[in-house]
Amino acid sequence: MDPRDQRITVLEAELVAKDARIAELERRVEELTELVATLMARLGQNSRNSHLPPSSDGPGARPSAQKGSGDGQRKRGGQPGHGGHKRKLLPVAEVDQLVELYPKECESCWKPLPEVRDAGATRYQTTELPPVRPETTEYRRNAVTCACGYTTLAKIDSVPASPIGPRLMSLIALLTGVYHLSRRSTVALLADVLGVQISLGAVSAVEGRVSDAVEPAVKEIWQKIEGAAVKHADATSWLQGGKLRSLWTIASNVATVFKILANGSAATVKPIFGACHGILVSDRATVFSFWAMTLRQICWAHLLRKFVSFCERDGPAQKLGRELLDSTALVFRYWQDYRAGKLDAQTYRAWMAPLRLQFEECLGRAVAANIKEVSGSCADILAHKEALWTFVERDDVEPTNNHAERELRAFVLWRKRCFGAQSDRGNLFAERLMTIAHTAKKQGKNALVFLTECCKAQLATSAVPSLFALAPLPG
Repeated sequence: MDPRDQRITVLEAELVAKDARIAELERRVEELTELVATLMARLGQNSRNSHLPPSSDGPGARPSAQKGSGDGQRKRGGQPGHGGHKRKLLPVAEVDQLVELYPKECESCWKPLPEVRDAGATRYQTTELPPVRPETTEYRRNAVTCACGYTTLAKIDSVPASPIGPRLMSLIALLTGVYHLSRRSTVALLADVLGVQISLGAVSAVEGRVSDAVEPAVKEIWQKIEGAAVKHADATSWLQGGKLRSLWTIASNVATVFKILANGSAATVKPIFGACHGILVSDRATVFSFWAMTLRQICWAHLLRKFVSFCERDGPAQKLGRELLDSTALVFRYWQDYRAGKLDAQTYRAWMAPLRLQFEECLGRAVAANIKEVSGSCADILAHKEALWTFVERDDVEPTNNHAERELRAFVLWRKRCFGAQSDRGNLFAERLMTIAHTAKKQGKNALVFLTECCKAQLATSAVPSLFALAPLPG
């Protein structure tokens, strides 16, 4: 074989190897470019363009705005036209002490003046907290010896089963389960403010007793939720002994319930929704697939954040994102104008009809464009199109799931402070107390008063009061 031909063969083999190496490097560069783009997109996620809550935003997540520096920025404090909130004077019947002030002499002739009451006297009120001293009742079982020589010990039936009274028990549960003080802080507050000395173990025991006392009331609230015509549902993470759990809320206009589950799978979540009655407002999570699409309302606030993330991309994704964002802005504007009475029902629905067609047509173009991480999301939104417009036909349905997100916020902040619970009993106490507190607020009831009535009923083995009773609870 000619040495030159042999050399050519070797060089051709080396060239093929180099081409293969270049192709491999180009493929690797493409993979790394996609990875960098994905990581940069995740790095840029915040509460404006993703499902992340506002509490997760870092210092640079939102552009800093100088208040009152021009460019349309509002000044700090109340805005022009704001009515403000003023402290109202209590009725005279609720005042504990009345001090009448009279002028001593006339400011014109300086003669003494009689003390004559003025029907239009200017009123001022000062509220003070008197020193708080707990009331302690001591029970003594006396043994009395009869003339026959037999000694009888007084029965214990009238002695309370707990050394801690119902109202104090309820206050302790309120501090730890609703205001989310730590047990140590609760012990310190009770000692400093009320003069009550109690141990950490006693606080934990009280939580268990109050949790048992409100169980019937919580069951009644769950029944109200199951029968609600419209309900909002959302979930977040929770920790039990450092292990991840799923915290769920279902909220209507009259009640709110919370439930901590082992996980967020459909098999685990579905049972808490009962008979699946009414309209469900939620996000597009696959866990809700058990609910009929025609009886759902997808949250447009979630869609808004998704479209914002599209706008932050380059190329066709940005253009489609802006178009979808414009349509979403009109959806909210029409709905807000209708709620404010600026549009009548006929005009509102007539304007929404072409907007719906325009929005769904844009989603279809986005799916056909085959853009990574954009077309798939738009296809999923189109799959939920039957649940996008329920709020247009029903006035009792909102286009967002903000109601459920607001209900969860207190629980989220609690989790950030205490890292969840340590046991099943702790989870049960947390979900029950928060259920009672949030529902009591919607019913205009005092949570401490209701908890006290529940504890009294438990001690007396009588029926627990209803949070939904028309008559006010005894104070």
